[in-house]
Parts: sequence; C-alpha cells; structure tokens
Amino acid sequence: MTDAYLPRRAGRSLFVPLRGLDYHLTVWGDASMATPERPPLLLCHGYMDVGASFQFMVDALAALEGQTRWVLALDWRGYGHTRVPPTDHYWFPDYLADLDALLDGRLDGLDARAQPIDLLGHSMGGNVVMHYAGVRPTRIRRLVNLEGFGLPRSEPDEAPRRLAKWLDELAEAAPLRSYDSAEAVAARLRQTNPRLPEDKAAWLARQWAQPDAAGRWHILGDPAHKRINPLLYRVEEVLAAWRRISAPVLWVDGDLTDLSLWWGQRYSLAEFDQRIAVVPQLRRERLSPCGHMLHHEQPTALAGLLRDFLG
Repeated sequence: MTDAYLPRRAGRSLFVPLRGLDYHLTVWGDASMATPERPPLLLCHGYMDVGASFQFMVDALAALEGQTRWVLALDWRGYGHTRVPPTDHYWFPDYLADLDALLDGRLDGLDARAQPIDLLGHSMGGNVVMHYAGVRPTRIRRLVNLEGFGLPRSEPDEAPRRLAKWLDELAEAAPLRSYDSAEAVAARLRQTNPRLPEDKAAWLARQWAQPDAAGRWHILGDPAHKRINPLLYRVEEVLAAWRRISAPVLWVDGDLTDLSLWWGQRYSLAEFDQRIAVVPQLRRERLSPCGHMLHHEQPTALAGLLRDFLG
C-alpha cells in the first residue's frame, strides 16, 4: 500500500453562504497576505473534480515563493462539499452567478469590486473564468486558463435532437459507480491518468470521494452533472465575452492533450487557436510531458509559470 502524499502547505475548509447554498472553499493563508500587487488567487476546478485537487500546485508555488500568498479554491455547486438540494440539472450561468456572488464581498478581504483578484480555472473552470472575465473585466487583475478549450460549435438544427436527448436522460437514473475502498478510488484515478503518481492518487482519493455508512466510497459529484446540456454552445457569444477581457491572460496546455479523444473531428486545436486569438493580452505556454491534468502531472513547472505571470 502506497503512503499518501503529505501536503506541504495545509489548507483549511471554509463555508460561505452564497445564493442559498453553503459554498465550500479550501483556503491556504488568510486575508492579511493580500496586497494590491499580490491579491487573492482564486482557483476554479474542472468537471467532476474538487477544489482540493489544486493542493500539489499550491505546495509547489509555496516552495518557490514561500507561504506568502492567500489562495482559495472553491467547490462548484454539486461538487465536493458544496451540496445542493435534490436537482436533475445544472446550468452554466449559475457558475458565473456563484462566482460573482463570492466576489461581492461575502468573505472578508475578497471583494473584487474594490480590489481586482487573480483568477485561475482548469478545464470547465477555465471556461467559466474566461467568460466571467469578459462579463466583469474590472474585477480581474490576472487570468489563468488551464486547458479550458470551450466546446465544439453547435448548429441550430441540432437543437431538437439535443432537447430530446435531455428529456430522455431526465427520465432515467444517472448513478455514479461506487468503490469498495479509498484504494480502489485511487486505482480508478490512475487508470484515468496513468501519469498521476501513486502517492498523489492515494491523497486525492480521499478528497475526491468519501464513504457512506456501509463503507462504500462515492465520488463527491452529483450524478446530474453527467446529463447533456440541452442548450446549444454558441461560439460567437463566447468570443464576444473573450474579446472584452481586459486582464492579461496566461493560457497553459499539455503537449499530450488530444482533443479528438473528447470530440473526434468536431473540434480541433487549430480551431481553438483561432478562437483564443481574440483575447487582447495573451501569453501561451505548454508543459511537457503533460496531459489534461496539468496541476497533477506538472505542479512544479506550472507553479513556476504562475510565479512569473502573477508576480
């Protein structure tokens, strides 16, 4: 049995009331560390992930610059420890609304209306923060997008089939697989990402899942997230937001990421390159060897980019 990873910089749990929910944050440091030159750094996780997943990157950043930065990572609604009343669907605009509420001074020292913050998102979280930074450009000092590619272009004639599929899925149960131990969860994580070290998988398993009364381990993600979004993805509307981003943007991807594994030939890296080119102030970096989970596979290299970009 592999010993679990031992965090270098301990985080603590914090719950903040937001839009009728008790929103969970993992927090490293406190508001006394924030300055205009080094504002809070808020981390936004991706699909079927949790905020604590950034621990390795936070540790690596602290190793480079000391434990001097106030860092926070949220659990999106229906993920991690941010629980929601029973629901059968989730809407993308709610993530923006939750983020907006959090940055409206609900937490002492975190009021982006008065002092812009640094904002980072991975994958789905990258899509959220890019859109938010275009909608609320004055609230963001620096923006980091870790492989938030967006989605393939949708066409109007897809709408009836998409809505029908959504209706069909609403009528069906959407259970997630359970596991007999934390070790089995760790094995599942490494099956999905063989580049994830065993000690990190052992630690992540206990952040990513928890046992029930019978001892079965369940992923901390609402199964309803797996249902199709009935709304079309309108690229022109997304790019309209990206063009309004006023903060410098750092884009980071991995050299082993293969978009065709997700979307086949519907969306290519060349098409993404055309989209991201509309961002006014863009810096691009690539990590190697590295796949989609940059903060798990290359936390030290990623932390070096963050230190340089955030200052």
